[in-house]
Amino acid sequence: MLLKGKRALILGVANERSIAWAVACAFKRAGARVGLSYLNEQIQKRVNPLAQELGADFTFELDVTKDAHYQSMTQRVEETWQGVDILVHSLAFADREDLRTNFSKTTRAGFAMACDISAFSLIAMAHALAPLMPKDGSIMAMTYHGSVKVLEGYNVMGVAKAALESSMRYLAQDLGQKGIRVNCISPGPLRTLAASAVPGLKKVFETIEQRAPLRRNISGEDVAGTALYLASPLSRGMTGQILYVDSGISIMGL
Repeated sequence: MLLKGKRALILGVANERSIAWAVACAFKRAGARVGLSYLNEQIQKRVNPLAQELGADFTFELDVTKDAHYQSMTQRVEETWQGVDILVHSLAFADREDLRTNFSKTTRAGFAMACDISAFSLIAMAHALAPLMPKDGSIMAMTYHGSVKVLEGYNVMGVAKAALESSMRYLAQDLGQKGIRVNCISPGPLRTLAASAVPGLKKVFETIEQRAPLRRNISGEDVAGTALYLASPLSRGMTGQILYVDSGISIMGL
């Protein structure tokens, strides 16, 4: 079992269609102990039954815009596990109006919020948890190809994901001195709660089936397999990288 006895903190489970949920299931099958975050009481009602089904060690509230939540999270990890081996950052947010309008109409508040929740939170999580991680710790974050190419309707999220990817590289250099690896996974589109906010997604799915080298859309299990690799000793020489899991659509031209 690749992750036997490892302690994995997974952020961003909203329901059973979440990428984070597929990752949590894969990690548990590989022998990991799992802790899951939820955003608020409404999401907690969905996450707690899933956590019980999975056999997660604990769940905890995490709103990444609140400093106090990082402190309570760290305390919970210390009390329950005394440390953490793996962190999966699978959360992002942008105002729907900033995704529906022209990018030049992005509001100052919308820009700040998207970058705070989607990018700065990775830095803050690393700062909070790195002292509790062993030398072979692994941190990973979910990004998207809209960080480097203009994708209709992605708008400010593309900028936030670019900031996330750059943050990942700087964290990789910073934490590499402690033996902690930091990487990103860039999945193709999936029918998740977060993706539902992006306009024109049905057309994107059709395009991938027609033009991607593998001629199919990906599944949560595809992403989870790559996350399992990054969490395990198999990737011990890899840090600061972005791994695409998108049926190859990102290599195609117009």
